[in-house]
Amino acid sequence: MSEIYLNGKFIADTDNPKELLENFLEERRKGKITHSVNISYDEIMDHIKIESAGGRVIRPLIVVKEGVSVLTQKHLEQLEKNEITFSDLVSQGVIEYLDAMEEENALVAFYEDEITPRHTHMELIPLAIMGLCSSLVPYGNFNQSTRLNAGSKNQKQALGFYVNNFLVRMDMDVNLLHTPQLPVVQTIMHEYSDYEKHPSGQNIVVAVLSFDGYNMEDSIVINKGSIDRGFARSTYYRPVISEELRYSGGLIDEISIPDKDVKGYRSERDYRFLEEDGIIYPEAKVAEGDVIIGKTSPPRFLSSLDEYNLATSSRRESSMSLKHGQEGVIDFVLVTENEEGNKLIQVRVRDQRIPEIGDKFTSRHGQKGVIGMIVPSEDMPFSTSGITPDLLFNPHGIPSRMTMAHLIELMAGKVGSLNGRYIDGTPFDAEKEEDLRKELFSLGFRENGTETFYSGRSGKKFKAKVYVGNMYYLKLKHMVANKVHARARGPIQLLTRQPTEGRAKEGGLRLGEMEKDTFVAHGASLLLKERFDSDRTIVPVCEECGLIAVHNEYKNTSYCPICGENATVSNIELAYAFKLMLDEFKALGIYPKLILKNKY
Repeated sequence: MSEIYLNGKFIADTDNPKELLENFLEERRKGKITHSVNISYDEIMDHIKIESAGGRVIRPLIVVKEGVSVLTQKHLEQLEKNEITFSDLVSQGVIEYLDAMEEENALVAFYEDEITPRHTHMELIPLAIMGLCSSLVPYGNFNQSTRLNAGSKNQKQALGFYVNNFLVRMDMDVNLLHTPQLPVVQTIMHEYSDYEKHPSGQNIVVAVLSFDGYNMEDSIVINKGSIDRGFARSTYYRPVISEELRYSGGLIDEISIPDKDVKGYRSERDYRFLEEDGIIYPEAKVAEGDVIIGKTSPPRFLSSLDEYNLATSSRRESSMSLKHGQEGVIDFVLVTENEEGNKLIQVRVRDQRIPEIGDKFTSRHGQKGVIGMIVPSEDMPFSTSGITPDLLFNPHGIPSRMTMAHLIELMAGKVGSLNGRYIDGTPFDAEKEEDLRKELFSLGFRENGTETFYSGRSGKKFKAKVYVGNMYYLKLKHMVANKVHARARGPIQLLTRQPTEGRAKEGGLRLGEMEKDTFVAHGASLLLKERFDSDRTIVPVCEECGLIAVHNEYKNTSYCPICGENATVSNIELAYAFKLMLDEFKALGIYPKLILKNKY
């Protein structure tokens, strides 16, 4: 007896599972059972599983019976004349939806001429095996799978034109590319996804060439002339938001220029951009520390008596200012109310980003890299026809990565640019490489995509021919301006007295276990004495009981809380984190005795 499970619950038995499976599929194809219910037979476990729960991913496939596709030429003609629709094909049983479980028992053909009697289904279009981002990669079927994956992930991080009404939106961390373009080499998904309404890259001339080692290890060399003419410029927007909060006892925050007697008043220079209402004006150039929204709040801790005799001096300063490392221009100021009816201020800051060394770029094939050098236009190599590339791509990025589509796109982009047309690079169904070669040859170029190049510095001809073409390149959101970080002295944590963590909090850079090993191996172990004293502290220790003693600042005396005032107390230099650990031991009832010895 075979057991039948519905959504994981046992519901019945059957003597003939295969017959039940066939009947079920037949009924579903007739439309008597809804198309979103799936069935599969596990021969090893002798189980029939039926799934109808929500949240499953199901995909359409053309049904194949006895080695022949059920979708006929007549169906296609009717579709073209709009006599039938896609849903009619589903209800007629020509197309059915399979989930991951039912797909285990299916053999799916890619093309009609591949169908054998063993096949059960056929793809609507081979491109359907890819997701949205992967299907935007031209000639994606020529790439190694990992790179295709990386290429589709990189497209999600590219800067572009994300939404039409960006001027009236207050979004966090937004980047806008100034002159986004539609790619010359496209796939059919560019058309169906309305890609021209939200493009995210630019078509540039790319030469596959090393340059002084500045494009080693995946970095790229960029032509300064291209940047001066606006290549990959973008604007970075971020909001500063503040609201007047209400507190118990009828107290409320006040958005205004703080008075000088307010607790925590900053300098007058910090408030110089604020207008009478305490809010900054548009188009002000601001840098880190400048106040954008002035605000004062009632004191944090109030006893019931103090509530009624509040003086201005007891209020505290709580203005919003630009954080560490930020700068820009005030773009837009919005004064409104939140759900509770409290005053809400939103100020948008913008910052123009011009490509600099360390900014990240990528093609659509997972060939990502950062700018290693920006070369003056006159020093860039140039071709016989006088073309100077915008970007130099290192040839070492190709052999191990096997991204053939990267090279095909270079040539296809060249053909498209010279002929003034878009090239169809849909995976599995693209314009053939041989045809592109012939077309390139007919345009007066070498059919293998290479050209003679000359050195921009010496004017001498390169011995090797250089592979050059047009390509769609993307600027990614990982920019140096958002990540650059260094610190000498700065804020520390209250508990451990060690530097704070993270760039936003002006934190320290951690020298960890492995970094320590490199210094020791280098023979510079004394450097660790300096590196590991970020929380150095001097603690009085009782020499008799070995516990931490107390130092009285006013009387300039030290005494041990256990041994009394006559105990010998010595000042010891140690890490505050260690002192903290001793305190935690004491809290557990463990006696951490420090045995002191003289150095000499």
